[in-house]
Amino acid sequence: MFVLEFKCYGKTTQYQAIDEAIRTVQFVRNKCLRHWMDNREIGQKAIYAYSTVLRKEFAFVNQLNSTACQASAERTWSAISRFYDNCKKAVKEKGYPKFKKNVRSVEYKYSGWKLSEDRKKITFTDKKGIGTLKLKGTRDLNYFQIDQIKRVRLVRRADGYYVQFCIKEDLRWIEPKELELTKHCVGIDVGLKYFYADSDGNTVEIPQYYRQAEKQLNKLNRRKSRKFRKGEKPSNNYFKARNKYARKHLRVSRQRRGFVERVAWRVIQSNDLVAYENLNVKSMVKNYRLAKSINDAAWSMFRRLLEYFGWKYGKVTVAVPPYNTSQNCSNCGEKVQKTLSTRTHICPHCGFVEDRDINASINILKLALRTVGHTGTWEQSLNAWGERTSILVGSDLLGQVLS
Repeated sequence: MFVLEFKCYGKTTQYQAIDEAIRTVQFVRNKCLRHWMDNREIGQKAIYAYSTVLRKEFAFVNQLNSTACQASAERTWSAISRFYDNCKKAVKEKGYPKFKKNVRSVEYKYSGWKLSEDRKKITFTDKKGIGTLKLKGTRDLNYFQIDQIKRVRLVRRADGYYVQFCIKEDLRWIEPKELELTKHCVGIDVGLKYFYADSDGNTVEIPQYYRQAEKQLNKLNRRKSRKFRKGEKPSNNYFKARNKYARKHLRVSRQRRGFVERVAWRVIQSNDLVAYENLNVKSMVKNYRLAKSINDAAWSMFRRLLEYFGWKYGKVTVAVPPYNTSQNCSNCGEKVQKTLSTRTHICPHCGFVEDRDINASINILKLALRTVGHTGTWEQSLNAWGERTSILVGSDLLGQVLS
C-alpha cells in the first residue's frame, strides 16, 4: 500500500464543507474514546458499533459518509490497542489515548467518493456538500483500477487542501530501471557537526533550515500573538497571521525533506551496501539541549528514505547497534574513551588519528559486514509500503556486492 497525493481546488463553500467534515471526524473520535473511558470492558466491535449510534443521535454526524465515521472509530481503537500492547510489554511510556483537538484530515473508504472518467476530478457524494474538486499533481491515476484505491483522504494544510489516494499495488511499476552495481560498500555516521560522515572520508554539511528560518519564524509568531486577545473571538487578521506562520513552518519542513531525499538517493546510487546506526531518536530528543538540532537534522527521515530507495532499487541497507562505534578505534579495535566535545580520535595504542565521525563510520561498516544477514530491527514500526522494516534489504545481491 502506498499513497499518491494531489492538491485539490474548489470554491470557498467547498473548503468550508471539508472543514466541517474534519470537525465531525474529530467529534466521532473523541466521543468513541469517551465511550471507552466510561466502559473499559468493551472491545473493538463495541467501538465500531458506537459510531453507528452517533449517526442516529446527531444529524451532522449522519451527514458524513458512514465509512468516514468507521475510519474515525478505527483510529480510536488503534490508539486504545496500542495502549494495551504497551501495558502488556511493560513499556515505561504507555501512551494513554488522548482527546484530539486539532485533527486535519478526514478519511473515506470504498464509498462516499467518485472519480471522473479522466481521473482529474473527484466528487464526494455524502451530505456534507463538498462536491466536485479538481485534482492537480504529477501522477496519473489512469494506471490503476478503481478497486485498487482502498482509501481516500482529504488533508488540510497551511497552503491548501490535498487529496491522498491509498493504493494497494506493487511498487515495481514506478521503478525506472535497475541500477548498475558499483562494487562499493559504505558506512555512514550521522551527527550534529556534519549531516553524515562516511567511511571513505566524505562529509555532508547540515543545511539547518530551521535554524536559518528561526529568526523569521519568531517574528511571525510574535506578530500572530499580538493579534490574539484572550476571552475574545479571534479576528480575521489573527487567522491571516497564523496562516503565514504555519506556511513558513511548512516551507521549512519541505526544504528539509527535499534535501534528505537528494542525499539518500545519491548514497544509494553510489553504493551497493549502506550501513548506518540503529539509533533510538525518540529517546535522544528528550535531551532538551540537543532536541532542536536533532530534529533539524532529520535522522529518522534519512534512515527511512535510505531503506525505501534500497528496497526499490535492490541495494543492501544494514542497521547496526550504535554501542561504542565512536569510542572504539577502527584501526586496532581498542576502546578510547571520549567526550562529545572531543572531535578527533587519537588512539594511544596504535597511534591512529582520524576525525571522530569518520572513525565511527568505519566501525559501522565493519559491524555491518560482520552481522549482515541478520534481520529484525525496528520491529515496532512499519515502513511506508506496509511491510516490516528489515536491517537487510536486497540480500540477494549481497554475494555480487562482496565478490
